Amino acid sequence: MVCIYCRNKLQVTNSRPQKTLNRVWRRRFCTKCHAVITTNEIIDYSLALMVKKGNNLSAFQRDKLFVSILQSCLHRTNAITDASWLTDSIVSKLAKKLTDGVIERDKLVTAVYKSLNNFDKSAFVHYQAFHRVSQVTLV
Repeated sequence: MVCIYCRNKLQVTNSRPQKTLNRVWRRRFCTKCHAVITTNEIIDYSLALMVKKGNNLSAFQRDKLFVSILQSCLHRTNAITDASWLTDSIVSKLAKKLTDGVIERDKLVTAVYKSLNNFDKSAFVHYQAFHRVSQVTLV
């Protein structure tokens, strides 16, 4: 990685894995201009995960999931922050359970159901009104 100011190589001075969100936080230092830069490394799931609906496969889109959760959380004062945290949490949980990189759409929606049901009942009801699955057990 190079410095955004002088294009010199950066040294990593601190690194912390965030296991729950499956990302790595790093503090970097430029030896030339002495800039300090913080980066977050995350997996690009659009290249690693596929969503299966019926016989169709499509690339996983984190932003699409985020927007659907955000729409359900708009009544909250920190809707964007809450939706972003929920999205990251759901994606992290799903990624740990997958073995072949393919998730059924119904399982994705069910995972969102469970998270929203535990987080905010109003958001859960709103999400459920727009995203249906055949059978759901919220245990």
